[in-house]
Amino acid sequence: MPTSAVASAREILTRLHDVMASRLPAQAKLNAVVDIIGESLESEVCSIYLLREGVLELFATRGLAQDAVHVTKLAMGEGLVGTIAANVETLNLDEAATHPDFAYRPETGEERYHSFAGVPIIRKERAVGVLAVQHADPRRYEDVEIEALQTVAMVLSELIANAGLIDATGTTTERPQSTAAVRLQGFKLVEGMAAGVAVYHQPRITIEHTVAEDVEAERHRVYAAFDKMREQIDRMSSQAEFGLGGEHEEVLATYKMFAYDEGWSRRINEAIDSGLTAEAAIERVQQRTRMRMREIADPLLQDRMHDLEDLSNRLIRIVAGQLGTAAQLGLRQDSILIARNLGPAELLEYDRRRLKGVVLEEGSLTAHVTIVARAMGVPVLGRVRGVRREIAEGDRLLLDVGEESVHVRPNAAMEEAFEAKQLITQKRRAEFAKLRAELPVTRDGQRITLMVNAGLRDDVAALDLTGADGIGLFRTEFQFLVSATLPQRERQQRLYKDVLDAAGDRPVTFRTVDVGGDKSLPYLNHDEEGEEENPAMGWRAIRLALDRDGLMKAQARALIEAAAGKTLNVMFPMISEPWEFDAARALFEAQRAWLAARNRKMPVDIRYGAMLEVPALAEVLDLLLPRLDFLSIGTNDLTQFLFAADRAHPKLAMRYDWLSPSILRFVRRVARQCHEAGVPVAVCGEMGGRPLEAMALVGLGIERLSITPAAVGPVKAMIRSLDRAALAEQLATLLVAPPDSIRSTLEGWAAANGVELD
Repeated sequence: MPTSAVASAREILTRLHDVMASRLPAQAKLNAVVDIIGESLESEVCSIYLLREGVLELFATRGLAQDAVHVTKLAMGEGLVGTIAANVETLNLDEAATHPDFAYRPETGEERYHSFAGVPIIRKERAVGVLAVQHADPRRYEDVEIEALQTVAMVLSELIANAGLIDATGTTTERPQSTAAVRLQGFKLVEGMAAGVAVYHQPRITIEHTVAEDVEAERHRVYAAFDKMREQIDRMSSQAEFGLGGEHEEVLATYKMFAYDEGWSRRINEAIDSGLTAEAAIERVQQRTRMRMREIADPLLQDRMHDLEDLSNRLIRIVAGQLGTAAQLGLRQDSILIARNLGPAELLEYDRRRLKGVVLEEGSLTAHVTIVARAMGVPVLGRVRGVRREIAEGDRLLLDVGEESVHVRPNAAMEEAFEAKQLITQKRRAEFAKLRAELPVTRDGQRITLMVNAGLRDDVAALDLTGADGIGLFRTEFQFLVSATLPQRERQQRLYKDVLDAAGDRPVTFRTVDVGGDKSLPYLNHDEEGEEENPAMGWRAIRLALDRDGLMKAQARALIEAAAGKTLNVMFPMISEPWEFDAARALFEAQRAWLAARNRKMPVDIRYGAMLEVPALAEVLDLLLPRLDFLSIGTNDLTQFLFAADRAHPKLAMRYDWLSPSILRFVRRVARQCHEAGVPVAVCGEMGGRPLEAMALVGLGIERLSITPAAVGPVKAMIRSLDRAALAEQLATLLVAPPDSIRSTLEGWAAANGVELD
């Protein structure tokens, strides 16, 4: 069957264009279209379903019963056709009836056909219909045939829209339905508050012509656009103003790598060969990228695909001559940028004096744009749904990332409350700044060590800004997550040395790389293990590092050489049993011996610690403590393991309280064991960064906290107003017979005893 499918692709497109440009009635046009596609692909059935009034209606068919036209209707998600439209995905089945979503419709007479392939007809990033082919023989359609269908579907979407065959429900509106004030929720990406007018990053580029008249001319247009785009990327990379050596440099290097990717340009050329214009070819490849993104569960890989989509948007604007992004037109006043997603280079184009914040329909903590925005100091709220329905260009916005919300068209009361909070925040920051030189000592004389968590070289600046005692957790995996390839040992060493030098005499504790699970790396392939059902409890952290010991050996050498002449503090994540700690420590010691034998300058001392995140370790802690120099309790993972509750699950995120008796009793038991063994114990995680929770931890005997830099001021203020002994007595009583809510009880106790809670 038709290897001729690709060879005749241009002929198909030309014939379709001629039909839709004719004066035939709309129904006659669709009837001709299914005949053309069916004949060209030698398929016994070809059908077109269009989205009308919220359902997919059979509009035209070759091979199925004609009586079913305009009679057979499927809801979104119903049957194979509905599944394709709902998921915006392609199906290719040798036996359609075996698919779990198969829905038999007797009026179509389709029982004779076994094989089925269908592709979505996409317009403005939504499925507005489905193009399907069927065959009597049970066989999968070849990749070239699916490619031909996808190309035809793309052209078909423009043609049916121009013919008025898609009603208003099949397209997205660009204007909000209301002018009233509204509050939209999102996900915290980069902390901060900002006010400004809504500015959309880019208007939708409508492709006027999809079928090429001259293939070579279209190819030349694409080549010229690639050259111009690469010049822009090179210029932006050279003009980045963050200083030297930050992770943003690695981000831009990866982004530049995509811009010069030959595979991407080859796929666009192949689409032009099929008969598409330059704009349509770029859009065709971009659609394929979006479909792949929907199939990828790995958030890191999705972020890399977003970078490629960012470049596609840039390229299609260049080739179409529509360069009017908000950045290129210029921001005229304080603005909040609105986008589905952004690439790092696009964010860099904006005037930082006017750009006050960003609202994204998508986005994640590991996305390249998040890293760059953090370096720029621009607050970002991600995963905000319904943006185009609720926000119009020029609307007044109040962005509060801390509250994970954005107010649209705020009324006077909202403006007043926002300004008051900003003023309070500024005053509180000033008050906390005054505490920078003060020690975190309780009213009854107990010194608490306050450290900060970090993951970027630039984060070390927080030590001077907050007056923290050091870095209690440096997440080394961030360097791995933003790199397109495994970071070389020399690059790792340079980062670790820079961090230690910047910290000066203040201690830094490096956590060895915690990747795997939901932080998988595309260059660290472990396909043989298959897809993990519970990645947080899977092949990650110390398990992965010991299995792939080459990765850990390189990191060990990098850390040891970087700490020459200093004390190196290393802790291993997700230790479940003592032998894992022993194996990791032995690996480090072997690398120390190897370097010493070659007369390398060595650290003054290496202190080894473990993270207690897996509850099982608490049951054998007495066996491990004699070998430990320190212990850190990681409350984020510990909580989800104790409660068997995925912390990322929206229905479970707020269900289990850090101030529950089970958590507090667990921490108290571990703290007592460590004190008796003379081993320093710390808590690192979100729990320690919240003043009320931190107060409880101090009352349980925790004397070391490692928290976010922003939390140091509020927690220090709480500590200096606290009588620890009195709190310890209160907690001892509460944990014997816990009340319904320990949280509310502790809040009342704090208020009665003058404890300052932010």
